[in-house]
Amino acid sequence: MKQKQQTSIDGQEDVNRMAENSFEPNGLRRSREDEHESRSGSDNMDGGSGDEHDAADNPPRKKRYHRHTPQQIQELEALFKECPHPDEKQRLELSRRLCLETRQVKFWFQNRRTQMKTQLERHENTLLRQENDKLRAENMSIRDAMRNPMCSNCGGLAIIGEISLEEQHLRIENARLKDELDRVCALAGKFLGRPVSSLPSLELGMGGNGFAGMPAATLPLAQDFAMGMSVSMNNNALAMVSPPTSTRPAAAGFDRSVERSMFLELALAAMDELVKMAQTGEPLWMRNVEGGREILNHEEYVRNFTPSIGLRPNGFVSEASRENGMVIINSLALVETLMDSNRWAEMFPCIIARTSTTEVISSGINGTRNGALQLMHAELQVLSPLVPVREVNFLRFCKQHAEGLWAVVDVSIDSIRESSGAPTFVNGRRLPSGCVVQDMPNGYSKVTWVEHAEYEESQVHQLYRPLLSSGMGFGAQRWVATLQRQCECLAILMSSAAPSRDHSAITAGGRRSMVKLAQRMTNNFCAGVCASTVHKWNKLNAAANVDEDVRVMTRKSVDDPGEPPGIVLSAATSVWLPVSPHRLFDFLRDERLRSEWDILSNGGPMQEMAHIAKGQDHGNAVSLLRASAINSNQSSMLILQETCIDAAGSLVVYAPVDIPAMHVVMNGGDSAYVALLPSGFAIVPDGPGSRGPHQNGPTSSTTTTTNGGDNGVTRVSGSLLTVAFQILVNSLPTAKLTVESVETVNNLISCTVQKIKAALHCES
Repeated sequence: MKQKQQTSIDGQEDVNRMAENSFEPNGLRRSREDEHESRSGSDNMDGGSGDEHDAADNPPRKKRYHRHTPQQIQELEALFKECPHPDEKQRLELSRRLCLETRQVKFWFQNRRTQMKTQLERHENTLLRQENDKLRAENMSIRDAMRNPMCSNCGGLAIIGEISLEEQHLRIENARLKDELDRVCALAGKFLGRPVSSLPSLELGMGGNGFAGMPAATLPLAQDFAMGMSVSMNNNALAMVSPPTSTRPAAAGFDRSVERSMFLELALAAMDELVKMAQTGEPLWMRNVEGGREILNHEEYVRNFTPSIGLRPNGFVSEASRENGMVIINSLALVETLMDSNRWAEMFPCIIARTSTTEVISSGINGTRNGALQLMHAELQVLSPLVPVREVNFLRFCKQHAEGLWAVVDVSIDSIRESSGAPTFVNGRRLPSGCVVQDMPNGYSKVTWVEHAEYEESQVHQLYRPLLSSGMGFGAQRWVATLQRQCECLAILMSSAAPSRDHSAITAGGRRSMVKLAQRMTNNFCAGVCASTVHKWNKLNAAANVDEDVRVMTRKSVDDPGEPPGIVLSAATSVWLPVSPHRLFDFLRDERLRSEWDILSNGGPMQEMAHIAKGQDHGNAVSLLRASAINSNQSSMLILQETCIDAAGSLVVYAPVDIPAMHVVMNGGDSAYVALLPSGFAIVPDGPGSRGPHQNGPTSSTTTTTNGGDNGVTRVSGSLLTVAFQILVNSLPTAKLTVESVETVNNLISCTVQKIKAALHCES
């Protein structure tokens, strides 16, 4: 008897209706025809169906198939994501749009819901199966542990209710670990600025250590600080019931967690000290009468602060300075730059020779840099071969004190590593130093920078000791001045309107390519002046006929697209000149006066072909110069030059460049394949209290008279000039360096210095 059909609500009702109609031949034929029509192309690729099993009872007949097009399937899938159960109106509209029958649309949605339900059931079955296997394994472990409990004293069966010696040891160990955990929680609470609840009580479990059910996120810093402690607790608790061979890794893990907690405690103390030193005025900080800079009152410092990294080593001296400044950057952007080692090195290219992040102890809280703590390594430099690179290992800690107010502090970890037997500092260490950044209107920030360090003065040449002791070499003034100059340069380069002095023939892409090439040139120049570990320079200690203060080094350039292949010789020296830094800088960067000292000028003035401003000061620019040809057969030479100047010093760096390559760069092409070897000058003030050469006659420079140990001898204040050249002495990397090549470079430096002195009317 044929039953009354009802409107199906879901796939199950449609299946029931089809099953009911299958009892009559007409119903059987109709349901199977509908089924064939509802199948998609993927369901009927083989052309087979259930009717083949009835071939013996029913005569063969032509089957109807319908393969949905990709566009139809895409439209159906899109509607299915929005509405898995479309009503009759939606099905009618969809069938009209896709040229399908409403019945085909209806059956497609039924099949799609059934497929989705099957996939969900399979996924749930897989999860349940895994959970079941885990429970079965835990059950077996507990059953094995309870089957034969043994007494550790007598070796016999343990008596129920008796506390074994092993359990007593575990209780004592757990009590000790709980105290350690409370201490970590207290540190974390201070770190976060709010109280942090400790982990649940460490109760003993049968056959376990009581940590199996402990949630991983009980502490907000579980993944960074407390997790290392909890792992060590697991290892130590397990060590009581494991063979003696497993105690060694547990002890190592505990030492590591203790070291990380010491890092956190040191970072918090350093942050407190930095904020106090940034906010406190006199008598902690006093104004220097000669230069007007702020210097630290060491007696007041000792009275107010406890040494965070131990006492000063023998032979070390202190330097400390503080500087304030407005910078075109907001606090968040500056914090991100300081916490990224690569961006930090790009922002301070002349100060940082090399840097890396050794370990990220905490990446911050809630996706921000607040609470970020990382271990870093850096090599800091003053651009002179007479000042050794200062290598430091330190913690960098970032904290947000209020809305738009951040602080980033550095502190050396030598005292912690020294106590654990690890290698300590080489020639300097960093006391709590860093900056406090506060957002100001119009995208500016107020930066208060504090630098405090101790270093071995005996390794520094006599010419540079006044500069470093006053804090002008590695001090806060240099960091702030460099930051201001770099941010101003970025703001100008990102501006759509080019400055008025720039040549309009250079496109925006060409400006960026030229500036990028100039940055690489300046970085290579700095690497040639200060031999850091990143460039693998081999110093020539016994070079013949080389002046005492000239440093000569060599390296092999192989497969480097930014340098010509072969043996590259680098030579650098530093001299004192009785002229002001600004006068010396203006003389060296002036293309009209270049013939007075540069052998590449062909004895005549140079012409500026292109000019890209990098700041409001005309001295911050990238230029392209052309030397005058002596005769018509000689091709003109192009020289790429970058000049930089700020309150801490100045640079003039240049390199001969290929004319076709520069045409590509000026049109916005890639500058990475332009080979160049830079040379140039670095200029800094000679520092307060400088002891320059004796002055026997009148001079245009400023003179000072010292009363005391110098018996009233008149001294002259001036500049410290570093001269450096990089020259390709042989195009074969396998060739050997000759004495003639070293003497040639040494003579080039000596001749250049003598020409500069003669042009500025300085005494030899």
